[in-house]
Amino acid sequence: MKIALLGNPNTGKSSVFNLITGLRQQVGNFPGVTVEKKTGTLQIDGNTHTLIDFPGTYSLYPRSKDEQVVYSVLSDENADDYPEVVVVVVDQSNLERNLFLFSQIYDLGLPTILVLNMTDLAQRNGLSVDTDKLKSFFPAAHIVSTNARVGMGKERLMTAIADMAQAVPERRTPIPLCPIDDVTCQEQEAATRYTFLHQVIDSSLSRIDHEKKAAVSSLDRLFVHPIFGYIIFAAILFIVFQFIFAFAVIPMDLIDTGFAEFAGWLSLSMPNGVFSDLICQGIIPGIGGVLVFVPQIALLFFFISILEETGYLSRVVFIMDRLMRPLGLNGKSIVPLMSSVACAIPGVMATRTIADWKERMITILVAPLMSCSARIPVYTLLIALVIPKTTILGIFNLQGLVLFGLYTLGLVAALLVAVILKIILKSRDKGFLMLELPSFKSPRWGNVGITVWEKVKVFIFDAGKVILAISILLWALATYGPSESMKKNIALAKKESKELHLSEAETNQRVASAKMESSYIGHLGHFIEPVIKPLGYDWKIGISLITSFAAREVFVGSLSTIYSVNETDNVNKRLIDKMRDEKRANGSKVYTLAAGASLMVFYVFAMQCMATLAVVKRETNSWKWPLIQIGFMGALAYFGALITFNLLS
Repeated sequence: MKIALLGNPNTGKSSVFNLITGLRQQVGNFPGVTVEKKTGTLQIDGNTHTLIDFPGTYSLYPRSKDEQVVYSVLSDENADDYPEVVVVVVDQSNLERNLFLFSQIYDLGLPTILVLNMTDLAQRNGLSVDTDKLKSFFPAAHIVSTNARVGMGKERLMTAIADMAQAVPERRTPIPLCPIDDVTCQEQEAATRYTFLHQVIDSSLSRIDHEKKAAVSSLDRLFVHPIFGYIIFAAILFIVFQFIFAFAVIPMDLIDTGFAEFAGWLSLSMPNGVFSDLICQGIIPGIGGVLVFVPQIALLFFFISILEETGYLSRVVFIMDRLMRPLGLNGKSIVPLMSSVACAIPGVMATRTIADWKERMITILVAPLMSCSARIPVYTLLIALVIPKTTILGIFNLQGLVLFGLYTLGLVAALLVAVILKIILKSRDKGFLMLELPSFKSPRWGNVGITVWEKVKVFIFDAGKVILAISILLWALATYGPSESMKKNIALAKKESKELHLSEAETNQRVASAKMESSYIGHLGHFIEPVIKPLGYDWKIGISLITSFAAREVFVGSLSTIYSVNETDNVNKRLIDKMRDEKRANGSKVYTLAAGASLMVFYVFAMQCMATLAVVKRETNSWKWPLIQIGFMGALAYFGALITFNLLS
C-alpha cells in the first residue's frame, strides 16, 4: 500500500514516521516542486508498504507551498502520491484544533487511521480521551494511542496498518471541498466543523482540574521576552558555534590529512600514468572534498535537531520574525543564516523549514554571503600580508578589526541583497508566519540521530556526485593543455633548473608550475588577465581565482603551487614571504594594500564554492537559481573589488 502520513506541525508526526520506518528512509522532492518529500518503507506480514511523510498543515486549504502539496495530492486521485490509506497524527493535548484537519481528511472518504499521539503531555495537562466515544463520531476510522517519542504504541499502529492491508475498506462517498479561492465557503465550512468538533470534544474529552507548572510559563517569559529572549538566543548561538569550530576542525583535519596521505601512498604504489593521476589528483581529492564537510554538517544539524526537539527553536523563530520580515526574510531564516557562518552548505539545507517560497528563495540566495569558515584561510593570509601589526587607540588590534569588518561586510551585504530581492521576486502568496509554540520536552535521541544521518546522507550522495564531477573536470583542465606550448615550457623549466643547480624536488616544483601555466587553466588565467587587471591582479592570481571555484580555501593551495622557487635563495621562504617579494615586469609589487584589500572584498562576495552551488541546485530543483546566484554574487565581487582597489591605490 501507499500510505500518507499527515498532521498539524508539532504533533510528533516525524517521531511516528521514524518509529515505524527506522532508517529505511529516503529524502527527495515532490514532483515539480522544491518541497521536501520523505518516504520510508515498513514490513508487515511479509509485505512492503510505502509511507510518505507529508509537510505539516493545519488545513487542507493551502496557504503555503508545503500545504499546496498536500492539497494537490489529496484532491487528485491520479496524482503519483495519492494514497490508499491515510494516517493522521494528532496531539492529544490540543485535540480540538488537531481534529479540524482530521475531519477534513475523514470527509474525503479515504480509509483513515487516527493516531492519538503525545499521551504523556495530555496526562500531564490533566486530559483523558475516551476512544470509544470518539470513534462513535468517526465510525469508519481506526483509532490508536501512541507516545512515539518513547516508542510506545508502535505495535498498535502496525496492527492497524496490517488490518487495513488485509482488507482495505471501500472508499466512502467524499464530501466535496470548497474551491481554493472561495474564502467565504471555507469560512462557513470552518464554522460548521468547529460546531461539530465542540460536540466531539465535550463528549469524548475529560478534563481533570490541573494547574500548569509555573516553571514552563516562566521559561517562556524569558525565551520570548523582547530583550532577554535575544540575549539568551545569542548566548546559545555563541556556544553552538564555539562547539562547531572547536570540535569539527579535528575530524576535518583528520579527513583532509587521511585523504592526502592515501592519495600520496597510492600514487607511489600505482604505475605512473594518466589513470594514476586521475585517481590520485582528481577522484580521491574530490571525494575528500566532499567528506571533509561532513563533521560540520553533522554537528550543526545535531544541535539544530536538539533545539527543535526540545521546542526551543520555535521560540527563536517567533522572536526573530519581527526583525527579519521587513528585510523580505522570515523568522525561520535566522537558523540558515547563522548556520552559514560555519558553512553555507548546511545553511542552505536548513531553509527547508521555511514554508513561503519567496522567503525561502531569498534566504537560499543570500546565505552564501555570510562569511564561512572556508574563507578564513584566505582572510588570514591576505590580512597578514598587507595589514600591519598595529593597534588602534592602543587597545584594538588592526588585523583583528579588519577580520571583524570582513564578517560584518558579508552580513550587511546579505541583508541589503535580501531587501532588493524582496522587491524583485514576485509571489502570489503573501508571506506570513503561522506558528505554534510546542510544549518543552526532552529530545528523543533516536530522532536526533536519524535527522543527522539523513542530512549527511543527502549531502554525500546528492551534492557529492556533482562535486566529484567538477573536481575531475578541474583536474583535467589543470593537467592538460596545448601540447606544443606545454612541452616548450616544461623543457624551459628543466633547463633553468639545471642552470640554477636546483634539487630534484625543486626542479619538480618548477616543472609543475610551468605545466600549470601551460595548461588550459593557465591559458584561461592569461585570457582573463585583462579583465582582472583593473582589480590589481595578475594571471597567477587569476589561476587561483579559477581553481578556488572548487572551494575558496583552494586559493591558498593554488598560490603555493604557482609561486614555486624562482631563485635559489627562495628555497626556505614561506608562501607569505614569496608573495611579499612577488613583482610585476615593471618592478612594482603585486601585493600592495590596494590589491590585498581588493582580494579580501572579492572573496567576501564571490560564490567560490561548487559544493554550495550543487546543494542550491538540489534544494531549488533547478540550475536557474544557482546560475542567478553566481551571477549577482560575481558582479558584487568584481565591482566591490574594483571600487576597493581604486579607493586604496
